[in-house]
Amino acid sequence: MLDFRRARRAAGRPDAGLTVRVLTAVQRMDDDLRDGLGGRGCAQAARRLKRLLNATTVVLADLDGPVAVAGPGPESEELTALLTQAYEQALPAHRPPWSAVPLIVAGELSGALAVRAGDDAEEHDADRADEELTAVAALVARSLDHAALRRARARIAQADLRTLRAQISPHFLHNSLAVIGARIRTDPDRARTLLNDFADYLRYSFSTKGDYATVAEELQAIQTYLELQRARFDDRMELTVRMAPEVLPVAIPFLVIQPIVENAVRHGLEPKPGRGSISVSGFGEGPLCVIEIEDDGVGMDPEFAQAILAGSGPPAKRVGLANVDQRLRTVYGPEYGLVIETAPGSGTKVVIRVPRFMRGVVAT
Repeated sequence: MLDFRRARRAAGRPDAGLTVRVLTAVQRMDDDLRDGLGGRGCAQAARRLKRLLNATTVVLADLDGPVAVAGPGPESEELTALLTQAYEQALPAHRPPWSAVPLIVAGELSGALAVRAGDDAEEHDADRADEELTAVAALVARSLDHAALRRARARIAQADLRTLRAQISPHFLHNSLAVIGARIRTDPDRARTLLNDFADYLRYSFSTKGDYATVAEELQAIQTYLELQRARFDDRMELTVRMAPEVLPVAIPFLVIQPIVENAVRHGLEPKPGRGSISVSGFGEGPLCVIEIEDDGVGMDPEFAQAILAGSGPPAKRVGLANVDQRLRTVYGPEYGLVIETAPGSGTKVVIRVPRFMRGVVAT
């Protein structure tokens, strides 16, 4: 049934070019099925499978019936009976010249792959045909599983972002308005500037523009936030920003840097008497974008910092850092979480390392 099996036998050895084409087809099928069975790419996946299997017709079906057909389809009753047999037995089903194999995704029955062999197909035993078709069905199921994981990760990231927005500190909002109100009579120009900063901060924090922003956009929001905090601290807080131009257009998850800066202010500088400073720096490191947020505040025990990232620290501290760490790991992979360098009395540095370019991570 499979093109590459016949080609290997004819040549007496593996056909490397054909094997590459098969692997490429499998890879592209992941894109075809990224929206699952019934998605926009499902018809293309059926056509790709038809060529791969050298079949007359390929049908992709979910539990409600066919969702994509490549080639002349069977009679409706014939296909229904074939799919029902495959679903009930959870095994390959046959109604010559048709065969169907159930698609098992994450341990659950999700649909079926039905195939009518090509007219020039070679005769071979049914067990071998089932083995080949089952192998291809497993590839389809794998693509569907990957698609489901991507959608689940996107939902988790969205939920984490909604949680972060919902937990923007009422303490900060109240203090900002109080600072602005106190300056209305004594320094109306500064009050007007701070009020504009406050509006910009809220507009950015609750923006619905997308899941990602550029480093430049996040930096602007941070500077707005810190101007409000400087006014509250009577300008006792120093801010240093050093950002290499090449990282400014890099897309990163929305609201990643700002919660870390807020954590530095609330839990690093607020408990510290006297002046304090925060530095935000960014630079390229090969294919990576590195962003460092450092304060000279009270610091914390390293084990306590790890507990915060694990989500087991005090709620007031773990909300921002744990949320950001989880979203970074969800988007980029487990190796791209936050790194915290800290010690009691020695301040805290939080390091973000993410790929400068990654498929699907685009600021809109």
